[in-house]
Amino acid sequence: MAIHLITGAGSGIGAATARRLHDRGDELVLVARNSQRAAELTAQFPGSRALVADLSDPAGIAEALAGQHLPSSLDSLMHVAGVVDIDLVGELTPELWRRTTDVNLLAPAELTRVFLPALRAARGHVVFVNSGSGFHAGPKWSAYAASKHGLRALGEALRAEERDNGVRVTSVYPGRVATAMQEKVHTQEGKGYEPSDWIDADSVATTILTALDLPRDAEVTDLSVRPGP
Repeated sequence: MAIHLITGAGSGIGAATARRLHDRGDELVLVARNSQRAAELTAQFPGSRALVADLSDPAGIAEALAGQHLPSSLDSLMHVAGVVDIDLVGELTPELWRRTTDVNLLAPAELTRVFLPALRAARGHVVFVNSGSGFHAGPKWSAYAASKHGLRALGEALRAEERDNGVRVTSVYPGRVATAMQEKVHTQEGKGYEPSDWIDADSVATTILTALDLPRDAEVTDLSVRPGP
């Protein structure tokens, strides 16, 4: 039975991916920001277990995990959790920049560091759910795009470093996905939100599972997913 550690499993792409893995009988280890959220996630995915760590505090992740039972072998580590706030560069505060970078970039880097031995033991797979903003930054998207550009660099460096250890690394770059985060973005943009205009979260989950399930003789390195015609 494969073991997967997932951030952001409570909603959106993370929930869709966790549900698909849960339905096929894989073991889930889900990251939660507090004990209440951990209980909610394990109830949502019966048989799973949760680790409590606050992704908005990357420096405290290792200490938070130190007293918990960590898997010694991991088939995948999936970084799905993220935050977004958009505004003009002239209006963004250092606090917003810090929170965006902490959750979207520094937390994935720290979780990867902590779990690399377990990933190496299983010749596992690291999946970074990035964004189209990992390639391009439009007006008002500077903080989010900067964090996602950094996440792309993290994935590229990790892939080169861990290849000889058998660890595969995939970065997935979805366009706009019909999630609660997307609804928030539309509100910030002052636009109406129609979920059917955008990618279904389950379609992104399908691309993630395709990369995970690829035979060992190949590796999906970068995968862009855009709304269909």
